[in-house]
Amino acid sequence: MKIVTTISRVFVGALFIFSGFIKANDPLGFGYKLQEYFEVFNMHWMIPLSLFLAIFICIFEVAVGFALLIGARPKLVLWLLSLMMVFFTFLTFYSAYYNKVTSCGCFGDAIPLTPWQSFYKDIILCTLTLVLIVGRSHVNPLLGARLQMAVMYLFIVAATAFPLYTSTHLPIIDFRPYKIGTNLYRAIHPKEKFFYMLKDKKTGEQKEFDHWPTDWDKQFDYVSNRTEPLDKTVKPITGFSMQNSNGEDHTDEFLTLPGCSFILVEYDLNKSNRSVQGSINDFSELCKKDSISFVALTSSDTLKINSFKKETEAAYDFYINPDEVPLKTMIRPNPGLVMIKDCVVTAMWPYRALPSYNDVKATYFGKK
Repeated sequence: MKIVTTISRVFVGALFIFSGFIKANDPLGFGYKLQEYFEVFNMHWMIPLSLFLAIFICIFEVAVGFALLIGARPKLVLWLLSLMMVFFTFLTFYSAYYNKVTSCGCFGDAIPLTPWQSFYKDIILCTLTLVLIVGRSHVNPLLGARLQMAVMYLFIVAATAFPLYTSTHLPIIDFRPYKIGTNLYRAIHPKEKFFYMLKDKKTGEQKEFDHWPTDWDKQFDYVSNRTEPLDKTVKPITGFSMQNSNGEDHTDEFLTLPGCSFILVEYDLNKSNRSVQGSINDFSELCKKDSISFVALTSSDTLKINSFKKETEAAYDFYINPDEVPLKTMIRPNPGLVMIKDCVVTAMWPYRALPSYNDVKATYFGKK
């Protein structure tokens, strides 16, 4: 029993630390996922608390996982672990059974899980937690009492500082499909290979082909098809578009501009931070003088755009992506600035760390 308990302890503790770290790396993204859950359960009053709860859950998961590994306060930790697993198991089952949230967000963009995959994962963790409760006598502290408390305090301080930093800046490790180095045109238009599942009319055997056999309809019946990306290193991007006020799509036209260009992402103009608008206006004007394209991308409608431009004296052009989710994924803060060079995402900045135009020009312009 001791060996089984030890294995369960290490696995559960490490998994909770990993899960908490991944979410702490991108707390704004996790906060957006919590908003989805609040909307599903009609708890709209909780939405303003999404970011606070996201950061708290990250810290809590990491702290519980670390405490389990070093054997700190095992009785309390196992109770907290049990309550958390019961709650998450119910949540993932409800989400999966009723198909309410298509991705659970357990491991962020690093390891996307379907609701059913997340539910099965939680069942396994519940089983391992039960093993830990049964083998409670084998969950012993690894350190002395004073050293254990000192290590726990230091770990919690670090676990708190990390998501506080990433919530105001950008993820340290970027798993998003829009990360720096991504060729947006290739990601939006991925080259795919088609596969066809056909059933032999005589034998009933189903076979998959990567091409249509000659006179296939004489020998086979069509069953289904699927696609695979030719370049599996590129995460396909869906739902991204740049439309003008008339609904005309200019996505490819903008992304294929030679040289450098900028997209100011403001997924919701009502929620966009206005304190940096003066710096943004100056940046866009300097871009205009150097014939560098600078546009904004939002999910807000034309009426809101016109009101925003009048209020902030923004002189740059706005494009619309009707769905705000791709914009929240592209860059978390609102607003955030994305630099594209020859179709490739070259740099991005949150509004709290917007660079000066001269610094960007000296660093990126004219460089290959």
